[in-house]
Amino acid sequence: MAARPDINYKLIIKFIGILLMLLSGFMAISALWDIIYDENTTRAILISAVITFGAGLTFYQLTRNHDHKNIGKKEGYIIVTFTWISITFFGTLPFYLSGHIPSYSDAFFETMSGFTTTGATILQDIEAMPKSLLFWRSTTHWLGGMGIIVLTLAVLPVLGVGGMQLFVAEAPGTTPSRLHPRITETAKRLWYIYLLLTILLTTLLMMGNMNFFEAINHAFSTVATGGFSPKNDSIASYSPFIQYTIILFMIIAGANFTLHYFALKGNFSKIRNNEEFRFYLLVIGVFTVIFTVAVYIFHAANVEDAFRQSLFQIVSLITTTGFVTTDYTQWNEFLWFMLFLLMFTGGCIGSTAGGIKMVRHLLLIKNTSQEFKRLIHTSAVLPTRLDGKTIPSEIIYNFLAFFLLYVSVFMIGATIMSSMGLSFKLSLASVAATIGNIGPSLGTLGPMESYAIIPTPGKWLLSFFMLLGRLELFTVLILLTPSFWKK
Repeated sequence: MAARPDINYKLIIKFIGILLMLLSGFMAISALWDIIYDENTTRAILISAVITFGAGLTFYQLTRNHDHKNIGKKEGYIIVTFTWISITFFGTLPFYLSGHIPSYSDAFFETMSGFTTTGATILQDIEAMPKSLLFWRSTTHWLGGMGIIVLTLAVLPVLGVGGMQLFVAEAPGTTPSRLHPRITETAKRLWYIYLLLTILLTTLLMMGNMNFFEAINHAFSTVATGGFSPKNDSIASYSPFIQYTIILFMIIAGANFTLHYFALKGNFSKIRNNEEFRFYLLVIGVFTVIFTVAVYIFHAANVEDAFRQSLFQIVSLITTTGFVTTDYTQWNEFLWFMLFLLMFTGGCIGSTAGGIKMVRHLLLIKNTSQEFKRLIHTSAVLPTRLDGKTIPSEIIYNFLAFFLLYVSVFMIGATIMSSMGLSFKLSLASVAATIGNIGPSLGTLGPMESYAIIPTPGKWLLSFFMLLGRLELFTVLILLTPSFWKK
């Protein structure tokens, strides 16, 4: 029997083909809004869908007889990384072919920002865009939030054979075995919860007098922790009821989806005993108190307004959603600096949020505390524990390596951006906001501005950082190491 090749390229092409065909269906759905609003984008969207489906079908037909059961770690990393690049490449077509984003670089930036749930935009007048393109823009959020690989495993169970490698590569840090031993069933449960939250939020927003189009767009962006809004001022012009509702669902979306499954099963003890979730709520609470006091003293008209502005911005940044209710670039420098620090937090692991993630911060704090004790009690065995379980040293080393790599990429990226003529502040802010999948940043990249001022090479670099952040660095960067390609 012939030896199996080290990397199965036909398998990779086959999966990308299947995913592109799936993507084309969602693309075509966006054309329905053009039929309703008659904004002359149907042709561009349908042509984009046909091109995407045709490319996917070609890839699939060339490899359809190829066995897809043996997915190794290398194939998993390659499939996930190149799938995200491929869907972004084809996802730009509705924007580009319609002429509403005439620059392909800008269209690619906007689409990558959508799929990676970053929410950074180059659009300077969002409300001038056709409804169909705004819906496609929000759809990229919704697909990218839970992950298009996970969606494919859910709707095409036959691909679940060996799909664990894909799941782990796209959603690093999750614990799928805690939901169901079969990966396809895990994917289905995650998407059922995701769909349920989307429907529930859409309904609540409509109860707050938001029309259906705006409600479904904001629901897509909220549960995906993305931040694209069909409004120029994001959530600022909506009622306190809508703002508090979105705050609640941002918190839910930023929590581990495994906990949502336990909640639906009535197993609330799992939620109460989850240290990461408690730490997540604690960080939100502490920073909200600090900001409420500062905003009330310097900027807000009353306590409730200060509390709502502070809570919304804190939750939006920590969950990396990127919605805003106020132009926080008008706040003082102290609050600016605090907001910048929050860009390095992130939601819970296993959520749709980006960033470093709370569990990594929590374990770093715990391990640092243990190191102080080890210095005093040199012969004592003092393991680091989480949820009552000892964390293996390999996990601690992995998290420390992630921190070091994250900071290194951030510093290198900021240096490159500054070489393109950006100020020190904008260089730091642009990289922090994109690698953290946050979106709106500080200064002239703030919530009421756009990334249109970034030079073209900078947009491509920031697009790469968005992908790095969404796939948590290792999945992408491992492809750049020579050892990965050796047999």
